[in-house]
Amino acid sequence: MKCPFCKSDDTRVVDSREGKDGFSVRRRRECNDCQERFTTYERIHHAEVIVVKKDGRREEFDRNKIIAGMRKACEKRPVSTEIIEDFVSGLEKELLERGEREISSEEIGEKLIDKLYDIDQVAYVRFASVYRSFKDVNEFLSEVTGLLKEKE
Repeated sequence: MKCPFCKSDDTRVVDSREGKDGFSVRRRRECNDCQERFTTYERIHHAEVIVVKKDGRREEFDRNKIIAGMRKACEKRPVSTEIIEDFVSGLEKELLERGEREISSEEIGEKLIDKLYDIDQVAYVRFASVYRSFKDVNEFLSEVTGLLKEKE
């Protein structure tokens, strides 16, 4: 493992722990040259889950894409990174435990929308407007009106 500070290959593991999600290992490392400490995470690579897109394309499940989409929807909102990471870890675990090799992007998208609805309704509307491809302001207003009716 290269030191991110001095780029030396001479590093050692000081501490190892299982990650919160059960699918990763957190390692605390120290560089023997510059004595700086840094943390690395190792993720267990399972049999790949393939995501089937709306147009029929297939690509490997990428947790980073889901995290990026949720972060974008939650930008400038009071939603912690930990909530997003925990949700994505739980989703990934659920998909792996199902044992299915393929899953539709629609199913993943609906799970994201449901979660965003629970944690922040502004983030929910932002994500839904892109995911459901609102074509005009009326579709947007219809979604917001539905949210307001549910609150009453």
